[in-house]
Amino acid sequence: MPPATPGRSADVLVLCALHSFGFAAFHALFWRLFGWPATLRDTTLANRAIVQIANVQLILVFVAIGTLCLAFPRQFTSTSLGKALLASMSLFWLTRLVGQFVWLRIDRPLVHVLTGLFAVGAVLFAIPLLVG
Repeated sequence: MPPATPGRSADVLVLCALHSFGFAAFHALFWRLFGWPATLRDTTLANRAIVQIANVQLILVFVAIGTLCLAFPRQFTSTSLGKALLASMSLFWLTRLVGQFVWLRIDRPLVHVLTGLFAVGAVLFAIPLLVG
């Protein structure tokens, strides 16, 4: 493998940003896709609120991470804070991947696609750490 260059890491960070923005958009569709809040009616008020608030917060995290990847690519690969953020996001996606097998064991094509995208996220955010 050729040595890492700032350009290669920056290219990967663009992919990290696109991945993050894609998941922000996907989560923004949850109300329509899952019929919220109507389908949450059978649970408690607290659970309805927690699910929707957590989803809004995830959207904001994905948009923030995507924006940071585009705005500060050099800092992501050259500072301790940037590397910690990359490692945290890789761990986030790895944890989400494991959670898929623990809590969402559904044999449907879309679920398999999402599982693959979670793995892609874990790898994408790790690449700048491994090649830089």
